[in-house]
Amino acid sequence: MENYFWNTEEQQSTKKIFVLVIYDIVSNKRRNHFAKLLSGYGMRIQKSSFEALVDKKLLEKLEKEIPKAINPEEDSVRIYRMTGYGEVILFGQNQKLENEEVVIL
Repeated sequence: MENYFWNTEEQQSTKKIFVLVIYDIVSNKRRNHFAKLLSGYGMRIQKSSFEALVDKKLLEKLEKEIPKAINPEEDSVRIYRMTGYGEVILFGQNQKLENEEVVIL
């Protein structure tokens, strides 16, 4: 078992938002394209989920790109914004997490 923590309330020059993006995309081509898109924002944590610590402007950019990358009649994308203090408890096969400014997306 391994844990990591975040605090989005710390005083920073730019307010950061911790987000979890989960998706279910039917087409292999769209799914691969979408994963590449998300890798520019954060880190893949499972096959269909990414985590990131981003500022508001970058999150707004992502929210504008998502509708262009999916078919809304077949695909589903959820963005969970997590604010304040948080903890993630990891079990099983997990990547080693480095203590960086960008946590994961």
